[in-house]
Amino acid sequence: MARFKNAQSLKKGFVLTVAAVAFVALVVLPATSFAAKDTKAGPLKIGVGGAHSGDLASYGLPTVKAVELVVKAKNDAGGINGRMIELLTQDDACKPEMAVNAASKLVTDGAEAIIGHICSGATNAALGIYKDAKLVVISPSATNTDLTHSGNNPNFFRTIGSDYAQAKSIVDFSLKNLNAKNIAVIHDKGDYGKGLAELAKSLLEATPGVAVALFEGVTPGAVDYSAVVQKIKQSKADAVIFGGYHPEASKIVTQMRRRGMKIPFISDDGVKDDTFIKVAGKYAEGVYATGPKDTSKNPLTIKAIADHKRVYGEDPGAFFINAYAAAQALVNAIEKAGSTDFDKIVNALHNEPVETPLGNIKFDERGDAIGVGFSIYQVQNGVYVEME
Repeated sequence: MARFKNAQSLKKGFVLTVAAVAFVALVVLPATSFAAKDTKAGPLKIGVGGAHSGDLASYGLPTVKAVELVVKAKNDAGGINGRMIELLTQDDACKPEMAVNAASKLVTDGAEAIIGHICSGATNAALGIYKDAKLVVISPSATNTDLTHSGNNPNFFRTIGSDYAQAKSIVDFSLKNLNAKNIAVIHDKGDYGKGLAELAKSLLEATPGVAVALFEGVTPGAVDYSAVVQKIKQSKADAVIFGGYHPEASKIVTQMRRRGMKIPFISDDGVKDDTFIKVAGKYAEGVYATGPKDTSKNPLTIKAIADHKRVYGEDPGAFFINAYAAAQALVNAIEKAGSTDFDKIVNALHNEPVETPLGNIKFDERGDAIGVGFSIYQVQNGVYVEME
């Protein structure tokens, strides 16, 4: 009987010990599990999607270089929360179908956040894939208004103004500074170009005493645009607003000038690029285009450009500063969030300002950078000059 009691006591003690260990495990394991989830091992992978080849590579490659500079500086300082940053790049050539493949590849390769894409159509095509993967995306150049205003892309942010702001700048300048009254509006049928043109058309039609002389789409990549140039001439337009990119703009303005048409040609940030000037040559003179506000006197801009020249041996290209700011904003948000958790990064982007070449920025509830806008530029003596 005594032996039985001792056995029962031992058994009871063993059960209590196991229960105690189990209790401790219940207390400790969740914390350990949480830490493992919040602090990933290995490099922190950031994807960069955009046009890295083709006619519009001059828009996409500067973004790659901007991100490389920001990442190198961060890695030299110890990385983000102890993790070194690794860049993954994918080329979409600014084509929606290629952007879908690029986005899928970046997700498969383990990207934890994205800088890009560059063109609005490509960005729009890729966003659903990133949203399903719960990845934050920051573009330096995708301006299509609906990307943020539709409310369909809570994972999307940008360090450039929307097409509505851009279209309003173009229309206001055309009416107030150029005294245009009968304006032809041309576009390239894409998400970006057509979207901007439609906004400009709506603003013009809402202005008393102003007419839209022609609203016409052109096919991107065509060799000859003489048909639309002839329609512009027949419309007796006193100015042309073009929504699209530099390959088409350079051909249209060249053919206009060769036909003796001297009316003002006003376009967007898809044309505010040195490549347009190189291709159009002397016919680029006098052309107007919108672009991000000049921040060349900002000390951070001066440093970023100097670093680019030192590393790459040349001046940076289009959207470099916007991309630099996008990379800084993303790095700052991940650091402040303490992880790559989607909700935490989004919260940090909305609430944690960061000093960039564009100024001290954070993002509004739609994902637009607060305080970032456009200026009007004109080609003068072979360079774009910001208008006062």
